[in-house]
This record gives sequence, C-alpha cells and structure tokens, in this order.
Amino acid sequence: MIHCSNCFKPYPEEGVPYRCPSCFGVYDFNDIWHFEPGIIEPDQPGIWRYRHTFGLPNSTPPISLGEGNTPLVWSKIMGKRIGFKLEYLNPTGSFKDRGTTNLISFIKSRQVDLAVEDSSGNAGASFAAYAARAGIKASVYVPDSTSGPKRSQIHAYGAELNRVSGPRSNTSLAVIQAAEKGVVYASHVYMPHGLPGFATIAYELLDQMGGPPGSIVAPVGHGSLMLGVGRGFAALHRARIITSSPMLLGVQAQACAPLWTRYSGGNSGNVTEGQTLAEGIRIQYPIRGDAVLNIVQESNGKFVVVEEEEILPGLKELARCGLFVEPTSATVWPALMKVIADLPEPVVVILTGSGYKAELDLNNH
Repeated sequence: MIHCSNCFKPYPEEGVPYRCPSCFGVYDFNDIWHFEPGIIEPDQPGIWRYRHTFGLPNSTPPISLGEGNTPLVWSKIMGKRIGFKLEYLNPTGSFKDRGTTNLISFIKSRQVDLAVEDSSGNAGASFAAYAARAGIKASVYVPDSTSGPKRSQIHAYGAELNRVSGPRSNTSLAVIQAAEKGVVYASHVYMPHGLPGFATIAYELLDQMGGPPGSIVAPVGHGSLMLGVGRGFAALHRARIITSSPMLLGVQAQACAPLWTRYSGGNSGNVTEGQTLAEGIRIQYPIRGDAVLNIVQESNGKFVVVEEEEILPGLKELARCGLFVEPTSATVWPALMKVIADLPEPVVVILTGSGYKAELDLNNH
C-alpha cells in the first residue's frame, strides 16, 4: 500500500495528488512488495508479467510499449566479469520506461486526460510517449539546456514542451507552480508508482544470470532507479528465492553530488548545482535521498564521484565495447575503474540512456 512517509495516511482512492494533501509529505510504499514466481504472467506485455508486484488494481489496463527484456552483455575488464544491462534499448531510449508504464497506467485508471511532468530529458520523453499511447494530453517542463534530441523526441510525441531557463531546480519550481493551479502533476519523482517498475530489472537479472549479481553499478540523480532495483532484490530475498543481495554502487558527477557528499560525511546543504555533461543526474535535492542512502548503505555499498573531464573518455571507452550511451550513463565507466578491484563478482553495470539522445562532439576528446 502507498502511504505518506510523514503522517502515514494512505494514498487517496480518488484523485492524483503528487504529495500528501494533509502534510505535504512524500508518498512511498509502506512495505516491500511481494514477489510470487508462481503468478508471473508471461502473456502480459513488457514488464507487466510481474504486475502482481506493482500495487495496482487488477482492473488497471496496461499502457505498455513493450518495455523491459533488455539484453545483458558480458565483458572481461581488468580480470573481472562485467555484465552491461542495456537499459538504453527500452522503447524511448532509457530505463525510465519501466517506471512510466506503471505511472501512466495508474493515472489513466483515474480518468486523467491532462498531466504535466518535469524532467532533464529522458523522463519527459518517456512520459510524452506513454501519455500519447494512453490518449493523455501531456505538458513537459525541461531545462533550457536539455539536449536537442531529447527536446525533439518530446515534441514528436505530441507533448507541449516548456523550456525553463536556469538550473534544473528552476524547472521543478515551474512545474509545481502549474500543479498548484490544479493540473495533475504526474511526477516520476514524487509519485512512487514507478518504483516497482524499476524493480523488474532485478527480476530480469535473476532470470538472465540464474542468480543475483555480486554488485550493481548505476548513475544516481534522485536515485529512483537504485531504490527500485535494491527493493527488487529485497523482495526476491524475502521470497527466499535468493540468499544474498548485491552490493549497490551509486555514481554521481562531482559538479552535483549531494548523495556522495552525505555518504562521505559532508554537508549536502553546501552542494552546488554545477554544470555537467551528465544532465540526467544533475539533481541538487534528491526527493528520496534518505531512502536511497539507506538502501545503498544496507547493501554495504557506496557512492563514487567522477570528475567532469572523465565523462567523455568514459563514453568513448564504452563505445569501443559497442555500447553507445549518453554522458550520464558514461559516468559508470570512470567510476568502475576507481572501484573495480573492490566489487564482488559478477558485476552488473546499468547503462541508462542512449547516445542518440545527446549532442556530442567527440573529435576533440
């Protein structure tokens, strides 16, 4: 069940509030969802074969574009067995589709016909695509600095595109102002409905590997991906399908690294929202920061930061492995090089967004 993490009131049975109307707290699940291998539905589209874990009414029709079932490609790097989970091969080119399919299905079930969202690009593109699939009119707010291909993708799906000048945080303020006027704010961050979708990465890895990874490496902005995957393995552990869960390693860019700062004992209040090529993780105030920190620390994991000058070389190294990703995803390569000796095998690296979404000039790097 979804409830307010502050006052513990349940999510209302009518309407689509993005935060608790009583205390303005953030909604979350009050328990890890139950995974039952006996009731997986293989005939359902995309990740919907795991719909029993989604926390949605059985009557909710899936709004799906066939998300999930992404490849796991293996390499040997510095003597370690590394599997790359190609989340950039989801329908709109990023991992966000796993969460969006659930979120849009939920708001469609509540008869929403107009909704707004804010994003650094990938979540907005995903939202626009699934809203189009559902027949929902979409309005997406993005920073003015969002890459051109992502803006074009959002526009192509028929969504209204609102460009906001200044840092990413200005975009969040702009969309909240719109929500305060009564428009449904289908936030991929505030609303927890997408978290069980990200958990399906854990279930797929179990099928692909025959057991859990030793460690997981992924970029972290708000941290919903890491939180969902961590909870997915927790659900498998509670169901006694696995006996151990992977170490979680979150990657942030030095220009904006609030979770790494807190993990390292620093004051996240002093964190800047600096310019970075890793636009997808340029998040100064992670909404679920405490939960993400907790799940990483409970896994005996850690956070790693990468310098700006390391990102494009990392992108090129991944490309030479045949893996073309955007700069946000490429942060995992330099992070991997820093800590690979300490990671339990097998290591799974989640590649979150396609290189086709970025405006890149690699000639001078």
